[in-house]
Amino acid sequence: MASILDLLKTEAGQNLINGASKEAGVSKEKTGSVLSMALPAILGAMKSNANTKEGEENLNKALESEEHDGSILNNLSGMLGGDNSGLLSKGAGILGNVLSGGKESALTANISKMTGVDASSVGKIIKMAMPLVMGFLGKQKQNSGGGLTSLLGSAMGTSGDKDASMLETLLDADGDGSMLDDVAGKFLGGNKKGGGGLGGLF
Repeated sequence: MASILDLLKTEAGQNLINGASKEAGVSKEKTGSVLSMALPAILGAMKSNANTKEGEENLNKALESEEHDGSILNNLSGMLGGDNSGLLSKGAGILGNVLSGGKESALTANISKMTGVDASSVGKIIKMAMPLVMGFLGKQKQNSGGGLTSLLGSAMGTSGDKDASMLETLLDADGDGSMLDDVAGKFLGGNKKGGGGLGGLF
């Protein structure tokens, strides 16, 4: 099963990077860096939410709806243009449901620190990506027929407790930032062996 970072290498992912780059006024390389860190962390939050019965039911219902059937993966280039307010609004709604209790602001602030992209632009980039993420998950769910935990774990493309800790650090509003260098190394393709960086994205 493809991971969310594999999605960024597809035509739809490249369309997203190009469109979000223009909307946020940030280079394509920086936009890709933001997404490569944000998306696994958001999937980690979804996985955590799905640990409760209510959270699992809500996410299942969303992924089984026609809105998130994966068709956006083929239509994204037509949705990106001069006015992206609809996509941003839809993404903001999804993000608000996934990240609560200050996690959204923590995520944007921590990624801003690591990439040098201002938090407002980080927020725009992530919101534009959310409908695509839901379409990706909806399509994967149709194809796999497996449970949410295994679906989200595969989509995150992470392995082991260390990766999980890095994702938690991105979402930690009270963190002191001591792990941010490790997180950046992991997701920006640093020297860490096996890093899930941006190689081949551009």
